[in-house]
Amino acid sequence: MIGKLLMLGAMMPAVACAYAGHKIPAQTTHAVAPVAQESGVRSVAEESGIRPVGQEGRWTVLFSDDFDEPTLDRGKWVTCYWWDQDGCTNLGNRELQWYQPANAALAEGELQLRADRKSVETPEGTYDFTSGLVSTGRAVANTAGPPKFDFQYGFAEIRARVPAGRGLLPAFWMLPSTHEAKPEIDVMEVLGAEPDVLYAHLHFLDPQGDAQKRFKSIATKNLSSDWHVYGVDWSAERIIWYLDGTEYWRYENAEHIPKERMYLLVNLAVGGRWPGSPDESTQFPATFTIDYVRVWQRLQ
Repeated sequence: MIGKLLMLGAMMPAVACAYAGHKIPAQTTHAVAPVAQESGVRSVAEESGIRPVGQEGRWTVLFSDDFDEPTLDRGKWVTCYWWDQDGCTNLGNRELQWYQPANAALAEGELQLRADRKSVETPEGTYDFTSGLVSTGRAVANTAGPPKFDFQYGFAEIRARVPAGRGLLPAFWMLPSTHEAKPEIDVMEVLGAEPDVLYAHLHFLDPQGDAQKRFKSIATKNLSSDWHVYGVDWSAERIIWYLDGTEYWRYENAEHIPKERMYLLVNLAVGGRWPGSPDESTQFPATFTIDYVRVWQRLQ
């Protein structure tokens, strides 16, 4: 089943699909239990009563990181996919970067995912670029242990500033905690060559087990020129995507909506099937800067 998903995923143009064509180690599966907050610890968002941008009502915080500590909180994040080999990449998408922990660093209360034109020798050969990725999933193939954080239904939000430049692809997205390649919810993707277009994708398997996708793209002002808030409200009946608190797409075919628990990923890809390769106009280092990542559930 995994092999079939990977083969299908490799044909998909959306770069965020992480497992396409990758060599998958043997694994076990289990039902992932909810991740409880540490007793007595409340996030900044929960203490201040912050809600998702543009939303009313009462919400409870499931996950929050404002990146105010000196270093990345390893209790919340890993810096590779679960096939970490002192770094990692997405072979199926033909991406050109090798993700490195040092390229996901905190500074001035922000998470900075930095792409550099820097050659590195890896188990998969020589890569000419390094970049940064963070995930609330696992750093290992064995699913017997829980991910850092996962959830079923809620509102995921990021405040970020994307880089411009041909061959760059910043993304905020979600994958199943079972390590399956589908379903996948892409909260936001921006091609660096077209920073005035915002993309959202939903990937799923049809009843025959074939990979399908639905997507929306909207024209915007240049997203690399300022900070913006990207959000998705995921429920059993619908998924609604938001830019700066304004809805721009909703999908309501419940048959295709993910029902399993999912974890978060934030990354800056370089090159690949969709964005193409950087050229002489692309400025390095390039940085995808994140102010916060939060997940809420609505209180009844």
